[in-house]
Amino acid sequence: MKRGYFTTIMAIIGFAFLYAPIVSLVVFSFNESRLVTVWTGFSLRWYAALFNDSQVVAAGLLSLQIAAVSATIATLLGTLAAIALTRLGKFRGKTALTGMVSAPLVMPEVITGLSALLLFVSMDALLGWPGGRGFTTITIAHSTFCMAYVTVVVRSRLIDMDRSLDEAAMDLGATPLRVFFDITLPIIAPALISGWLLAFTLSLDDLVIASFVSGPGSSTLPMVIFSKIRLGVSPDVNALATIIIGIVAIGVVAATIIGARRQPKA
Repeated sequence: MKRGYFTTIMAIIGFAFLYAPIVSLVVFSFNESRLVTVWTGFSLRWYAALFNDSQVVAAGLLSLQIAAVSATIATLLGTLAAIALTRLGKFRGKTALTGMVSAPLVMPEVITGLSALLLFVSMDALLGWPGGRGFTTITIAHSTFCMAYVTVVVRSRLIDMDRSLDEAAMDLGATPLRVFFDITLPIIAPALISGWLLAFTLSLDDLVIASFVSGPGSSTLPMVIFSKIRLGVSPDVNALATIIIGIVAIGVVAATIIGARRQPKA
């Protein structure tokens, strides 16, 4: 067998192994039967049941709110940390800051979630805040670990940035603040958007950390899905997964089209 054929066959097998379960999930989300492995006919009953499930709807809205707020906070803090690490030169505590920023990238989520839980319990006992576990504690925990990913993305863009642009602007009399908003910020804007989207996805997808720092009445969407599948996969979970897959696919296609249009023509 030629090397080219072998590579093609292995690629087909790999993609089939990856996407066949997803295709099966999407197909059986339209199944009329309650059994997820027996096809009895086409139906949208499970999509209707999904939207009539107040627990799932509430968990989805809560997850979207937490993800949006966490991603915004993480982007702001991560950008400040990236600027400090790349633009302030050597300063006392830079090594410690670098280590603290990098730690969430390699720290097991179980340890991160447990540490956050102990912190919130201690703060509640000493200060009376945050007064229980819910939206606030999940948002703080997600912002903390998402900030590390944003810092890496923005820092890499700042390192590759041509500093002569900033120097030329300051030579022309621009203040450092004006240089940041007129020169630096537009250049790193794609990195900020990428970091925000990455943080949003990580927060929306998180299960482990949210399980530690959430309380009664504050279950996120991954927590609700996990609780549902513990007793077996139900068709409404297939419908929910299909909707998420569709949203992601639309986002990927839109990003691909926008990226293709922005590329200079030969």
